[in-house]
Amino acid sequence: MEQKIKALILKNSKALFGSDIAESMIQFQPTRKDVEGDFTLVVFPFVKLLRCKPEEAGHKIGAFLVEQIDAIQSYDVLKGFLNIVLSDQYWLQILDTCSNSNYGINTPDSKPLVMVEYASPNTNKPLHLGHLRNIFLGDSVSSILEANGHKVIRTQIINDRGIHICKSMLAWERFSPINASGEKETPDNTGLKGDKLVGKYYVEFDKQMNTEAGVLLNEWDREIINESLESEVRKLQVAKKGKTTEQLKALDAKLKELAKANTPLLKEAKKMLIKWEARDPQVYLLWSTMNGWVYKGFEHTYHTMGVSFDKLYYESDTYNLGKDVVQEGLQKDVFYKKEDGSVWIDLTDDGLDEKIVLRSDGTAVYMTQDIGTAIDRFKDYPTIDGMVYTVGNEQDYHFKVLFLILKKLGYSWADNCHHLSYGMVDLPTGKMKSREGTVVDADDLMKDVIDGARDMTKERGHLEDMSEEDKEKLYHQIGMSGLKYYLLKVDPKKRMMFNPQESIDLNGNTGPFIQYTYARISSLLQKAGAFKMEVSQQLELIKSEKEVIKALSRFPSVIDEAARNYAPSALTSYCYELVKMYNQFYQNVKILPETNLEIRSNRLILSKNINQVIEKSLHLLGIHAPKRM
Repeated sequence: MEQKIKALILKNSKALFGSDIAESMIQFQPTRKDVEGDFTLVVFPFVKLLRCKPEEAGHKIGAFLVEQIDAIQSYDVLKGFLNIVLSDQYWLQILDTCSNSNYGINTPDSKPLVMVEYASPNTNKPLHLGHLRNIFLGDSVSSILEANGHKVIRTQIINDRGIHICKSMLAWERFSPINASGEKETPDNTGLKGDKLVGKYYVEFDKQMNTEAGVLLNEWDREIINESLESEVRKLQVAKKGKTTEQLKALDAKLKELAKANTPLLKEAKKMLIKWEARDPQVYLLWSTMNGWVYKGFEHTYHTMGVSFDKLYYESDTYNLGKDVVQEGLQKDVFYKKEDGSVWIDLTDDGLDEKIVLRSDGTAVYMTQDIGTAIDRFKDYPTIDGMVYTVGNEQDYHFKVLFLILKKLGYSWADNCHHLSYGMVDLPTGKMKSREGTVVDADDLMKDVIDGARDMTKERGHLEDMSEEDKEKLYHQIGMSGLKYYLLKVDPKKRMMFNPQESIDLNGNTGPFIQYTYARISSLLQKAGAFKMEVSQQLELIKSEKEVIKALSRFPSVIDEAARNYAPSALTSYCYELVKMYNQFYQNVKILPETNLEIRSNRLILSKNINQVIEKSLHLLGIHAPKRM
């Protein structure tokens, strides 16, 4: 209706205002809750043209609209705001439109192909709480883009190479105990998921490295310093004299990092990385074996999450392409080489800084891999119109640099790359750190919320006639809905605090609360039996009915907003408000006991349409809609 009014005003602007007007002058906003109206036209932009008071301008435009559009029942002017009231018949027609099974969902392929990257795990550790926000966000955005008419390729880049991978490999090789059969630890002989076993040795590497760093620091305190490091160590030690407590902490941290960088263990890991890039058979076999353990672990976790991917990319495949592109860029003077042999790009003229793209020993960095991966993807899918990277906001600068490098290399599609940046997830216990082993494991967290849903549901009862298998399925659906919804309801850009217990609450803005309303309406419709699915158009609507229909009418625009902003939170907010509005309607009117069959049918159709939109919304969030709870 707003578009119809806008078109009508533009077409008749000379008759109304004496001249053509810009489309931007026509501004709508929601009507204040204390004022009657379905939406509001802002009148102030037209006052100067009409040379009258705002109230007079509002009445002139309002009278014109009532005369031209049958669906406008009346209007009211409050200062510079024209509040427009639409007829009950208009809203009943909207209710009829909402009954369409495809309501709000655009046909796939009606818009350009988009690739969405999410998950992107490292094969040196299991998935954790931070990954959950990433994965649920990327998966939901993919579904929302599909609902908005895009064909979507879901993908991930598996970070399966690099110094961090070599750390876990070396730690397993050096520190794994030998069992009675003469075997080191494996997933088979320990019962540990492969990703958790490998993650255990990543943590072990850090512990051992810190121990070695402590030995070095003690030696430096006793003046036992390697000749090659003496100048740097002395400089930091001298700088500590006369400093404040905070300054001393900073200098001690620098000394500790210098010690870590020079531990025998880290040096050995760096040598292992060079051997891996040279395809050393022994190192390569160890790498492929341990990565194989991790992939099986990831598959199990993804299955529990209910997510999947259309295409997988591996850093071990794409980093070489990135290295080749860097060499080509050197010849084109996009990059330059320093005296130590490392390769850099100077982006200071673009307001950024200098960025390394190849180490002095010839090994690749993250940027090298990301350059290669981006190019590889557009080779695989030449018709991609956009590429969405779902990565935490600590990588904001990295992606600014990546997109700029791709543009300087001559790839025009770089303008269509988007970083879906999201805030970190905190816990009441504090920030997570992978190297210190203080992360919240994704498998453990999912088990906790599912167990919580089981306890809550058993306490409430009502499922005595359900099989144990169906009950377990329901517990999983409720627990995962709580987890997903809680992580998606916050705007992606914001940092958030996660509370597992709150996530499965049946009250408030939670996934189980939305599911419970869906189950309640499903039960209502089942009890209703057969009813006429044709909306009776000549009935009067009570206020709560009209408000629910108005909320239903917004569903397509909410999907469009969520897709444009890559923000599932727009959908969770809408769904919560819709459910609250319907629950209020449900409490205040008769539905099944209503004796007027036309009113009864209309209210059942309204309920059915609400359930349909709830189910679609939950699906776009990656959440199941159970018919019983």
